[in-house]
Amino acid sequence: MKKSIFRYILTGSLAVAALLSSCDRGFDELNVNKTAPTALNPVHLLNRAIISTSFPGFNVLVYESSIVQHTVTPNSGVLAGGNFNQSNRDVTRGMWQRYYRDVMRHVVDALDKTRDDPARANLYQMARIWRCYTGMILTDTYGDVPYSQAGLGYLEFNQAPAFDSQESIYNSILTELDEAATALTPGLTPVETGDVLYSGDVARWKRLAYSLMLRAAMRLTKVDPAKAQAYVARAVAGGVMQSNADNAVIRHNNDYTNETGNTLNGSERSNIFLAAPFVDYLKASNDPRLAAIAARVPGATSGSDQNDAYGGTKLTVDRTPANQVGMPMGYDNGSIVAVAKTAGLPSFYAYSQIDRTRMGGRFVPVFLVTSAQTKLLLAEAVVRGWTTGDAAALYKAAIEDHMKELTAYGPSTVIIQADIDAYTAANPLDPARALEQINTQYWVASFLNAPEAFANFRRSGYPALAPNPYPGKEISGQFIRRLLYPDSELSVNNANVQEAITRQGPDNLDTRVWWDR
Repeated sequence: MKKSIFRYILTGSLAVAALLSSCDRGFDELNVNKTAPTALNPVHLLNRAIISTSFPGFNVLVYESSIVQHTVTPNSGVLAGGNFNQSNRDVTRGMWQRYYRDVMRHVVDALDKTRDDPARANLYQMARIWRCYTGMILTDTYGDVPYSQAGLGYLEFNQAPAFDSQESIYNSILTELDEAATALTPGLTPVETGDVLYSGDVARWKRLAYSLMLRAAMRLTKVDPAKAQAYVARAVAGGVMQSNADNAVIRHNNDYTNETGNTLNGSERSNIFLAAPFVDYLKASNDPRLAAIAARVPGATSGSDQNDAYGGTKLTVDRTPANQVGMPMGYDNGSIVAVAKTAGLPSFYAYSQIDRTRMGGRFVPVFLVTSAQTKLLLAEAVVRGWTTGDAAALYKAAIEDHMKELTAYGPSTVIIQADIDAYTAANPLDPARALEQINTQYWVASFLNAPEAFANFRRSGYPALAPNPYPGKEISGQFIRRLLYPDSELSVNNANVQEAITRQGPDNLDTRVWWDR
């Protein structure tokens, strides 16, 4: 009896095993999604890095834009930052999170997937150039940051990258831009037509690389003028941007909207104003760009009045340049009330703002590196004797390029040639004030690119802005010099952060980055 039972169990077990074995044949093929991609074209990784480079609008408006006095808000709480010269780590983390989590991670992945592929050699060099741009933004914002080990969390499981000194980062960037620009090869097939920036146009990628080299070289003006001059010469010899067709610009649409525009049309649409120093400078010289930038609701007594004016009939939006009134720096939403009344306004909601239907729109482009900026840097280099050329002609051409650049925001921001000619004729370069004029125009040409305006303001000292007089400031100096490391980095990578702080200086808004000594 026991033997029968045993034979029954054994026979049944063998049958089940045979059945399972039969079912298992082809199981791995059966459970593969045949429509899912098995490999990702690295050009898509680079494209993701490029489009993610578009600035985190809320964060930039609260800090960099307010520090350089393009915009300001009288409100505190989540909006406290450059408007009051106060620390707000919830906001200063914005650029860090965007550029490491999205931009640097994808560009390093693109590098990894193209490094050893001769057919994608140009794409590899493009990714190197974009890593240099990304690294500049990060180090200019925070100082010492991870660079040589950045983006390796997924590839090498490096979750605690070392922080590189800003000096070493700049040395790497200048070298890599030189190598990448030289290595880009016209005529290499396949052409990287999927690249969203220049559609694989190697000549324009080269001009971008050399324009970035010029920008990086000029950052060294105060700390290493000899190296600055040497790399200015290399950039000029290589060939920098020549016209607006060379601009590095991120274009937006319904699928990928402009985050600054989202902020100006969303929760903060009634809270961000054009700062008086910026508006007053444009008005004083009859600058036609003010007509493209500014709008105000003269009768607004509340945020609701502002918003109704853009879509309703109760109040009207005034875009006349002579009628624009910038909000003065140094006030909160209590103290600004009396100031607005003294200025003859019904409330502080009647101050000028970025026109949210035009340059402050959701689908407008973001300009990262431009012909106008490049020509202004060249003009400064000529004034310093670091390269040859006609500084006055470069200055004039830069202003014209920026005014024509505004065409990209739509038909209502176009500045006609007659107005451009009138402005440049009335505002020529004065050799006695050349550095001030050039860098003040750089400030204007970098409107809506506040990280670059902030960096060049610290480097050059222009425009000659009066310090924000808000009485509750947390800085000991006149202006914020860098942004704070995010709490997340202090938590997960504290040892490396502390090493950077020991080398660079306290993690506060007063500490100067290396090139700003």
